[in-house]
Amino acid sequence: MPTHELYTNDPGDYLWQVPASGAARFSWEYEDGRERLLALYQKGKDKQWDGQRRIDWDLEVDPYDVLGTPDESISLYGTPYWAKMSEKERGELRQHYASWQFSQFLHGEQGAMVCAARIVESVPDLDAKFYSATQTMDEARHAEIYGRFLHEKVGMVYPINDNLQSLLGDTLRDSRWDMPYLGMQVLIEGLALAAFGMIRDTTTKPLPKQILAYVMQDEARHVAFGRMALRDYYKQLTDAELREREEFVIEGCYLMRDRLRGVEVLENFGIPKAEAEEYSENSEFLALFRQLLFSRIVPCVKDIGLWGKRLQQAYVDMGVFEMGDSNLDLLMAQDEEIAEKLDAERFAAEEQARVTEVREAIEAGAAEG
Repeated sequence: MPTHELYTNDPGDYLWQVPASGAARFSWEYEDGRERLLALYQKGKDKQWDGQRRIDWDLEVDPYDVLGTPDESISLYGTPYWAKMSEKERGELRQHYASWQFSQFLHGEQGAMVCAARIVESVPDLDAKFYSATQTMDEARHAEIYGRFLHEKVGMVYPINDNLQSLLGDTLRDSRWDMPYLGMQVLIEGLALAAFGMIRDTTTKPLPKQILAYVMQDEARHVAFGRMALRDYYKQLTDAELREREEFVIEGCYLMRDRLRGVEVLENFGIPKAEAEEYSENSEFLALFRQLLFSRIVPCVKDIGLWGKRLQQAYVDMGVFEMGDSNLDLLMAQDEEIAEKLDAERFAAEEQARVTEVREAIEAGAAEG
């Protein structure tokens, strides 16, 4: 079914054109390269996988309970609106929330694919171009997977959130070659990783758990790449240039924290926008969620050398300053381990099922004989 038939709201023009700026850069140095980046490039090649085969698409999904997470996670829970809803309406609300979340993941992954391709075009170093090419393929795979999940299992798609689109547009319009790294690899990907992780660790449903675990395994490499490239480059910048980038980070963080709440879901259920925003603001679960959204961003920003006083104060105001001391390497290692463990468990169970099937066939044959 075409996507336009699944949209909950009219997304407007189905083709969003962002004017390109900046130079395409070629490097004629083919032998010199940073050992760490080339090793990451090799890992990027080795870890390619097929979303059609690795994911068990035969798993059933209840569109009215896509994730199996507690209803307390819904901002409307406990309100007079919730009390008046029938069980069918509550199921529809769960479907809309899951659709909204995974739709933003889908749109973000397409944005990441475009940004990774932009990095291939604009970054001056060939080792970074090589790695970005593998990331472009990763992001294409992620967009393919989220798109299939929404079409086949959820049956509903939400347009891109206005503020996510704004941050993505600002990232792509900037002519400086490092901005796709900063806007996408650090801010948008960092925020998405935290959201992926929360759902991966709380969902009771096997298919979304598989999808998120495998996507996060790729994203662990992407964050490592952004950190390496930006850490090296930002050591060379002046204080004024660093401040410009810190202002971009501050604005982007506030935008994501205050605007990416799923208010449009509640509006689709007839709740006035002001009330929807108030419910989202007062939700204890969403307050925790907004804090945890920065668990990947804050330590990464600090690691790459953007840690001026204004940026630190912004994180103090958001209540996330202490996250700067989080062990990002440990978080990324855990992301990879969870995916590998999930694979081991799945394929061990499948192998055992095959062994049992063969044994039963042999026993049946012996009994007939």
